[in-house]
Amino acid sequence: MTTNGKQQLPMEGIRILDATHIIAGPFCAMILADMGAEVIKIERPGNGDRSRHNHPFIKNSDGEDVSARFLGVNRNKKSVTMDLRDATCKRAFEEMVKVSDVLLDNWGPGAFRRLGLGYDYLKELNPGLIYASITGYGDAEGLRGPYSEWPANNPCVQGMGGWMQITGSPDGPPQMVGDNIGDSVPGVWTALGVMFALESRRKTGLGQHVDMSMYDCMVSHMTSSMPHFQATKEISGRARENMFTAQLALEANDGFVVLAGSGGEGKWEALWSMIGREELISDPRYLGKGVTGEFYFNNVVPAIEEWSKQLPKQEVNKQLLTCGFSMGIVQDAGDIDSCPHLEQRNMFVDSGDGYGGSFRTINTPIQLTGCVNSPSGDPPKLGEHNRQILASIGGLSQSELDSLESDGKI
Repeated sequence: MTTNGKQQLPMEGIRILDATHIIAGPFCAMILADMGAEVIKIERPGNGDRSRHNHPFIKNSDGEDVSARFLGVNRNKKSVTMDLRDATCKRAFEEMVKVSDVLLDNWGPGAFRRLGLGYDYLKELNPGLIYASITGYGDAEGLRGPYSEWPANNPCVQGMGGWMQITGSPDGPPQMVGDNIGDSVPGVWTALGVMFALESRRKTGLGQHVDMSMYDCMVSHMTSSMPHFQATKEISGRARENMFTAQLALEANDGFVVLAGSGGEGKWEALWSMIGREELISDPRYLGKGVTGEFYFNNVVPAIEEWSKQLPKQEVNKQLLTCGFSMGIVQDAGDIDSCPHLEQRNMFVDSGDGYGGSFRTINTPIQLTGCVNSPSGDPPKLGEHNRQILASIGGLSQSELDSLESDGKI
């Protein structure tokens, strides 16, 4: 217990070497850092994580450009730059591995093996090491399939994982879900895999390779389409009959709401009475009985929208909630940023921009009510912690650091 009666965060005392870039790996590492882990981000000298150079940029207090994409997934970390092809840097990295708990890697199939730093070698340095690799299609011995050497990214695994086939207009092509879920979903699963491996180590004293496939992670979330296929051998698509059960958006005068939970005649009777369309109650199709997707979209939705289009989405949402429907508002990023509910839930954090300025971002959604609050440390400047870390757990001398710095190796 801490002095204020709260427990420390669960990952306090765990050291993680975060040799990842872009989104999937950094998102995983950020979750663990938010839960109290010491996360040391290992980056290439000079340019660092590629996401440091991704648009859009914000101006920091020194007039320099900082990538908002980088800031969004790299809070609470330290940054060390190392060229792992250099013998001295490699030696320092090996020393860091010896005193760390977890190594995260998302540089692609075999990247660390080609450097002579595969798991079989690293576990000799530290038998308790948990090495978590995120690749497109998996990369563990005995688990490599015909796609394992393929490169992958967010669009690839959304398509391969079946998400695009069920997303988009019935008359249009397959469509991606708009944000980087092909990266963030594997990031969450990898954080969970690391926690499971740490628990296994607590019992056995041994680490292991946590082999995470982005493809696997995306397929595992097909929690409706795959059971439907197993039961019926029917393939879910974007047809209106398939969308009907999800109850798509209804238009208001300033946006859209989502009506769901449509089962039960009483809800429909309350709706038609509320909007002055009692005559529809006598037709069982308007009560959800024997209705087809085409009838719903061509008749039910237009009847509701004659009323809903006259009102703002907040009011439409409020009134349909009173009828018993499960409701939601179709929100954009601006709506989310000003959401009072998320504010009350502490879902926003100012993690800073690394240069003394502020940067508001989304918090980790794990509410450990018995623990102290998660930290909100600035995302690191490139190589900000080189001397602090490489001269301590890296075991390098000041003269070695000076030489590496002058040669552009750190």
